[in-house]
Amino acid sequence: MTSLISARSLALAGGATALALLLAQPAQAHGLAHGGIAAGFLHPISGVDHLLMLVSVGAAGAVISPQLLLWALAGAIGGGVFGALGGTLPAQELLAALAITAVTVLVLRGLRSQQSPRLGVCAALVAAAVAVHAMLHGLEAPVDGSAALWWLGALSGSVLVSGGSLLLLRRLPVAWTHAAALLLALGSGLVALGPIGLLVR
Repeated sequence: MTSLISARSLALAGGATALALLLAQPAQAHGLAHGGIAAGFLHPISGVDHLLMLVSVGAAGAVISPQLLLWALAGAIGGGVFGALGGTLPAQELLAALAITAVTVLVLRGLRSQQSPRLGVCAALVAAAVAVHAMLHGLEAPVDGSAALWWLGALSGSVLVSGGSLLLLRRLPVAWTHAAALLLALGSGLVALGPIGLLVR
């Protein structure tokens, strides 16, 4: 009964947060297009690749250790600052797609292994994978006065998806987590094919 109440409370709190962020936007047509807290909140969850990354991080936290979310946060800050300063990487779209695959493989290995994976290696991989995606966010972030609110929204959306995925998968049977990981692997593979197709042209 306690777990049901806490899960319901978490869902209500998450919904209220999302609604509050959207209502906090000024009533202007350019609110979502040029920045603001709602635009930031929607940015990481409106793209399939970023959404898959966030759910994969949540799954890794559920299977391996919740501490991975802290490492993901560190990677997000580092990658976001790097991108906001204009930093780029060669084939960054392909790297972002492969980063999802790497975290998903980590989840699948964690599910199949009899021993707990080494947390240091997992943390480094998750932080690096998230940093690549955060760099892309940094390149797309507004540079005007709405930047701080945009980043606050992006962080809130990311934490809500990754944290919610972690909590949900920890409550579900392992078979559900395994099925979710396989779907993530399939999705990440499809995302990775897009940049490869662009490079071949």
